[in-house]
Amino acid sequence: MFIDTWIQRLALARTTYTLCATLLTYIFWWSSVTKIIDFGGATAEMAHFGLQPAAFFAALTIGVQLAGSALVIGGGRWVWLGAGALIVMTLGTLPVAHRYWEMTGMQAMLEKAIVQEHFTVIGGLLVAVVASRLRLAQDARR
Repeated sequence: MFIDTWIQRLALARTTYTLCATLLTYIFWWSSVTKIIDFGGATAEMAHFGLQPAAFFAALTIGVQLAGSALVIGGGRWVWLGAGALIVMTLGTLPVAHRYWEMTGMQAMLEKAIVQEHFTVIGGLLVAVVASRLRLAQDARR
């Protein structure tokens, strides 16, 4: 009984949610930090994938990654919006940057693994939406 209560309190704690959401969104906000530090490299990456104007797409990517991450980490009523933006962006990378179905050998295998990881991240973002709603409902009952 004590263990169940302790686990429930830990699971619903604001600090727990914030830590988990920060780890979940690491892939996005850290990507933004590196793109900001090397904006020329970020622009070259966008151009490599045929996205023009490349600087616009680099800035858009940075904005979506930072804003989406902040909304998810914030844990408020807008988590769904941040998670949704990150999900749409993540899905959008698949036909642009991870076209494993057009590749062969090791390159195809590696790109397919990245696509699979992307779906795992999408699942995690959806869980974050559910977790934030549960925590908000718990707070409202207090």
